[in-house]
Amino acid sequence: MMKYFWSILVVVFALISCKSDDDSLQRIDQVLNIYMKNSAGQDLLNSKKTGSFTGYSVNDVFGAKDNSPVSISLRMTTDSLFYMEYLAGAKRRRLDSISPDNPGTGTSYFSRMQITFTKSTNVADNVIGLLEVQYRNTPTAFQVSKVLYDGNEVFSKNADAPTSINTVTITK
Repeated sequence: MMKYFWSILVVVFALISCKSDDDSLQRIDQVLNIYMKNSAGQDLLNSKKTGSFTGYSVNDVFGAKDNSPVSISLRMTTDSLFYMEYLAGAKRRRLDSISPDNPGTGTSYFSRMQITFTKSTNVADNVIGLLEVQYRNTPTAFQVSKVLYDGNEVFSKNADAPTSINTVTITK
């Protein structure tokens, strides 16, 4: 009789421990699709168009070395618009703090990347920009909250916004 009691008790504990709790999962929302255009609306990432960039490189400002490349792939939509897809790779630092005496203890993070756009073989024609991605971290979500390009806000998202691919358009 005691053998059955222990067997039933083990089965009950096993069932309880296997319970799925979707509320305990944290949503991760950090994909950025970055479009570049000029004031006339021309796609600047399409190297076949006159006046567009022929290439780009991305360097992590907070990287361990002076040259810490970040992989950002070039993609194309069904409408033949090119965009850079950033998934992750740049180091993050804490952005906010709970007090001036204890900096860097908050729940917001940021990454900084220097993007060098190439227009021709002449280095003087290169265009350099600074991309800052700010993240919000809560028990239920880790998400992009704001994107700045050269100090100007180009994207923002409210804390209660649903998880999605974040579309950023930068006008040069």
